[in-house]
Amino acid sequence: MRIGLIGTGRIGSFHAGVLARHPEVASLVVTDMDPARAGQAAARTGATAVASAEEVLAAGVDAVVITSATSAHAELIGRAARAGLPAFCEKPIALDLAGTLGALREVERAGSVLQLGFMRRFDAGYAAARTAVRGGALGRLHTVRSATSDPAPPPAAYLPLSGGLFRDCLVHDFDILRWVTGREVTEVYATGSDAGPAMFREAGDVDTAAALLTLDDNTLATATATRCNGAGYDVRMELAGDRDQIAVGLDDRTPLTSAEPQGPPAPAEPWPGFLERFAPAYEAELDAFLGVVRGERANPCDGREALHALRVAEACERSRAERRPVRLTEIPGA
Repeated sequence: MRIGLIGTGRIGSFHAGVLARHPEVASLVVTDMDPARAGQAAARTGATAVASAEEVLAAGVDAVVITSATSAHAELIGRAARAGLPAFCEKPIALDLAGTLGALREVERAGSVLQLGFMRRFDAGYAAARTAVRGGALGRLHTVRSATSDPAPPPAAYLPLSGGLFRDCLVHDFDILRWVTGREVTEVYATGSDAGPAMFREAGDVDTAAALLTLDDNTLATATATRCNGAGYDVRMELAGDRDQIAVGLDDRTPLTSAEPQGPPAPAEPWPGFLERFAPAYEAELDAFLGVVRGERANPCDGREALHALRVAEACERSRAERRPVRLTEIPGA
C-alpha cells in the first residue's frame, strides 16, 4: 500500500517510522506545515516529502494518516472523505461538538472510513481488564479509578489550542472507561485547580482536574489528571468488583513509591512520557488501521466513539464552570 501522512511533529514522526517499517506499506508520502521537518522525517524513513496536504491526497495514496495540529483535523478528515480515502486521525476530531459533528457528517455522506487514535484500546493491560470485567471475573463492578499524570506541562503556546485538560487529556480516560466497562456515562461532577504555573490561568485552563462519573448501571468512576507529576508519566486504571479487583498500568516503571516499610521502592526507570509507555499500542492501532484499509477487519474505533468521549469531556467542562452535576442528556450530539 501507499500511505499518506499529514503532520510530522512528535507523534507524526513516530507514526512515520511505524508505517515505514510495516510490511504492508510499500511507500510513504509525508507533509508538514514546516517543510524542513517533513524533509527530516522523510530522510529518516525513506518516505517522499511533498509541500502540502493537497499533494498527499493527489499522490495516489490508498489511505491517509492525519497527525497535524488539532485545528486542522476536521478539515483534513473532510478532504480525505471527499477523496474517498480511508483516514486514521489522532484524537480529537475537533475541539468542539459542532466541528466534530460536521466532520462526521462528511465521513457518513462519503461512506468512507475514519479510525480515531485512542491508543489505550490497543494496550495489553487495558485489553486484559476489558476481558476480566466483561467476563465476570471481578463480579459486580462497583468502582473504577482512572488517573493520567504528565511529568511536566506542555509549552505555554499549546494550551490555548489544546481544548483544555478535560478535552485534551482526560478524553482518553473517558474513552477507555466506556471501552473497558461497556457502559455509558450518565452524569458527571468535575472540578479543577489552576494553582500551578501561571500559564494555565492565562489560558483559562487548569493544571489538575478530577471528575466523578456515574455509569448507566450505577457503577461509580473517578478520573483525575495533572500536568505536573514530577515523578514521571503515570497512567493507571483500577477496577474493583464484589469478587476481585485489578489494576492497569502497575508495573516496575510506574512512578509510584510505597510509603510502607516493606513496600516496593521507587522505580529505577519511571516512564518518561506517552510514547515510551504506549509504543506497542501505537504500533498496534496503525496495524489495525491497515487491516481496515485492506478490508480484513472491522473498524476498532470509529468517529462516533470519539464523539461519545468528547461529550463526556464537554459535560465535565460545563460542570467545572457551573459548579454542579451535569447530565449527559444536557450535551448535544447523542
